[in-house]
Amino acid sequence: MVKYVKTSLSILFILLSVSSLSQNIVPNTKLKNLESEFIYTNDVLIENNFYIVSFWATWCIPCINELDAIVDIYEELEKDNIEVIAISTDDARTKKRVRPMINGKDWNFKILLDENHDLKRALNIVGIPHTIITKGTKIIYRRIGYSPGEEVDLFEFIREYE
Repeated sequence: MVKYVKTSLSILFILLSVSSLSQNIVPNTKLKNLESEFIYTNDVLIENNFYIVSFWATWCIPCINELDAIVDIYEELEKDNIEVIAISTDDARTKKRVRPMINGKDWNFKILLDENHDLKRALNIVGIPHTIITKGTKIIYRRIGYSPGEEVDLFEFIREYE
């Protein structure tokens, strides 16, 4: 009986883990903008619009490299009505570095803050940079990590998806 319960619990745990990994909708989660105003993801991710959502932190060099590279193609993305949203996952210890970093960059896209990691946890994000492409709130692509040139792949994915 004990062996049966342990096996059943193990199977249940695996199924729950797999289902959370396959999250395909961005949950309506409260974030902050740079003015410390609360904003909900459903108010940002408009139905039928494409978004490149990049989870990053000030201490993450690949994250910063990816966002810097996105700047180079951002004008082309805007022409195709693709919005970029950079969501900082800096916590209480490092959040004071976000604004100075942004001020030193040419990032013209929307910056939001996930200080409590509510959205990061809800999407089961364990590593950054973590980039998601959505159509409205529907997740259509996910990628962890960054290598030079992969920013163009994001744009190509959206073009092929349409």
